[in-house]
Amino acid sequence: MSKYIYQETSWPGFRWDRHKLAAALAAVHHEQGRLLGRMEGLGFKLRQEAILNSLTEGVLKSCEIEGEKLDAEQVRSSVARRLGMDVGGLRPPDRDVEGIVEMMLDATSRYEQALTVERLFAWHASLFPTGRSGMKADQGWDLAG
Repeated sequence: MSKYIYQETSWPGFRWDRHKLAAALAAVHHEQGRLLGRMEGLGFKLRQEAILNSLTEGVLKSCEIEGEKLDAEQVRSSVARRLGMDVGGLRPPDRDVEGIVEMMLDATSRYEQALTVERLFAWHASLFPTGRSGMKADQGWDLAG
């Protein structure tokens, strides 16, 4: 079994059994409904804390898939600040963490919006504020041209 999806021999031409997939998606949808029902019963503070934990974990795990290990406290601080929550006592995030959180929150909160060139370049600017990812200037890609 491949470690990454792009290493699969069928990449990117996927095949699936829609009946098996439908059953799994129905089960997930059911559990999601149960979770949302439980969250409705939580107070505002607990609900916000659950959202903060979920978003923080999502950013951390997504980056781990790519081999990036981020500081959990910095990610939590960045997400909390963006949610308008008190971040007192948390270590301030560095620019790299801020960029990743900005891009991830945009992608997950605005997933129904079209992926435009402008949006893609905004993500690129969030992730690579210097225009490249540590490569020498002469090795960088000219994405604008």
